[in-house]
Amino acid sequence: MEEGEKRIKQEDCSEDNIGAGILTLTSKRLAFDKTRSRMMDFSKHMGDTILDIPLNDVIKTWKEGLLIKKVCFMAKTNEGEQTYKFGVFNTKNWLKSIDKAIEESKDQ
Repeated sequence: MEEGEKRIKQEDCSEDNIGAGILTLTSKRLAFDKTRSRMMDFSKHMGDTILDIPLNDVIKTWKEGLLIKKVCFMAKTNEGEQTYKFGVFNTKNWLKSIDKAIEESKDQ
């Protein structure tokens, strides 16, 4: 993390297209680190950082789903606008935290 950056939330989750990993919300960005696990010894290893999106590049946030709920956001990337959907435990809390972090990053 950069100097002055604070971790707000972090959760082990899954993204629809990328797979399993850890979603991290900081005061400056949203990041997703891929993980690898082994069932034989119940180990989990951190992989590469797949997403590293500054909060000012997030265009839209929402939640969706009835049975399988997801927190979603659309962001500007090098490939254009991309949509990401993460299966986290408390979608309402994640959505509030992301929106609040975006608002606070605009004030700085």
